Amino acid sequence: MRTALQPDDALLVVDMQNDFLPGGSLAVPDSAAIIPQVNSCIERFTANGLPVFASRDFHPTDHISFVANGGQWPPHCVAGTWGAEFHPDLRLPDSVIIISKGTDAGREAYSALDATPLSEVLEEKAIERLFVCGLATDYCVLASAKDLLDAGYLVTLITDSMRAVNVHEGDGDRALQSLIELGASTTTCNELP
Repeated sequence: MRTALQPDDALLVVDMQNDFLPGGSLAVPDSAAIIPQVNSCIERFTANGLPVFASRDFHPTDHISFVANGGQWPPHCVAGTWGAEFHPDLRLPDSVIIISKGTDAGREAYSALDATPLSEVLEEKAIERLFVCGLATDYCVLASAKDLLDAGYLVTLITDSMRAVNVHEGDGDRALQSLIELGASTTTCNELP
């Protein structure tokens, strides 16, 4: 079934960065496979004159999430490095609004709303519904979508345009199910106009 886009819709592309894709320090399994769909989603929103947001981890070198600092992850997406850059095959429009998160060395921040200006920009642009895609389903997509739902936004997950880390088998499926239970809807890229 086609999903109609409305003037108060926006796309949130979560963390399509080199370190989360093949060759990166924290590559998400099968992550490269979603690049064509994510690009197609971006093109559809841009063609409809709708905003595209792209979140990114943008960590200092001593970030709390890194194993050396007591966290659970290898160093990744360190600000100013290749790993923090968006993947070169990702076709973000010139009008993209980049949201940097995890910039405070002492705080974890999986959500694109955590200590970022995203809420204010969404309010300023009168956005009511966000379509969410990217990496990773069970971490930053989950946290961002949950915070958007908690803030009263409508959330539609573009399920063929995201991938999970799956530290524990099924984490991605459980993340999607929990978001659906909280009120998120789902679609695929091909169902967008």
